[in-house]
Amino acid sequence: MPLVVMLHGCTQTAQEYAAGTQMNMLADQYNFIVVYPQQENAYNQYLCWNWFDSTNQSRGNGEPAIIARIVQVIEQDSSQWTIDRRRIYVAGLSAGAAMSVIMGATYPDIFAAIGVHSGLEYKAATARNKVLKVSRRGGPDPLLQGQEAYDAMGSYARVIPTITFHGSSDYVINLINGNQVVQQWMQTDLLASTGVYQADFSSPSSTRIERVANGRSYTVYSWNDNNGHELQEYWKIDGMGHAWSGGNYSGTYVDPLGPNASLAMYTFFMNHPMPRPSIHEIIGHDGAFWRNLRKTLSGIFHANNIRQKR
Repeated sequence: MPLVVMLHGCTQTAQEYAAGTQMNMLADQYNFIVVYPQQENAYNQYLCWNWFDSTNQSRGNGEPAIIARIVQVIEQDSSQWTIDRRRIYVAGLSAGAAMSVIMGATYPDIFAAIGVHSGLEYKAATARNKVLKVSRRGGPDPLLQGQEAYDAMGSYARVIPTITFHGSSDYVINLINGNQVVQQWMQTDLLASTGVYQADFSSPSSTRIERVANGRSYTVYSWNDNNGHELQEYWKIDGMGHAWSGGNYSGTYVDPLGPNASLAMYTFFMNHPMPRPSIHEIIGHDGAFWRNLRKTLSGIFHANNIRQKR
């Protein structure tokens, strides 16, 4: 059974986020589990995930470690469900989207793909006093941040498929940040793929322009790797502000006139399970597997010879 972790935005509760995204309805329809971690006032008075704090931008620390642990606890509860470990995903809105980016960079061994709605690139800010500036003007060079994200992956480095949503009239987190999210992951995936993924932001593999019936027009860009497999989607919604596209007014920060982001993300996720490990990943590139195997077999034969002599 797939698992989707949904991270709410600032001044928003998990319940409001669930109501607005309507992800629970999709979970019932398509039979997957969705979980909504809740930030607490004690750690941020505006209920923001502290994505801008350097202590929350690396593996094994702070909020990323807590979110990863939540996934592990759900996985271990096999009495109620069996989680498909190749189909675990994370998506978020605003501060939750920025944290989703961090989760993709720090736990690529857990999350098969990520969804970023109205968010920011990896380490767009590393201190609270920089948040307002980057939200309005964008963060550092996404090529440099792509390298940072790749470095954060460490030995778990791999290509992370991403689907990004952003409104063209978002004045809380400016559209430039959506562009930078896409560009940052292009660079991270280039490095992680050892050259198999060589995307150009200005030259998508496909572009389609559509309009929601009685709603907003939008453009969907996608980029494929050298083998023709889609790795990134970027949904840019005309005239939309800081809101979950296609959301329901029963929640907060939603725009029902946009395309259904929840359905688009679910569809993207299901098309991007965690890759099965290659033989090189199983045995190791340095030959350690074969050395250990030889030692084991040598030990077995040695033990047999001793018994036979006796």
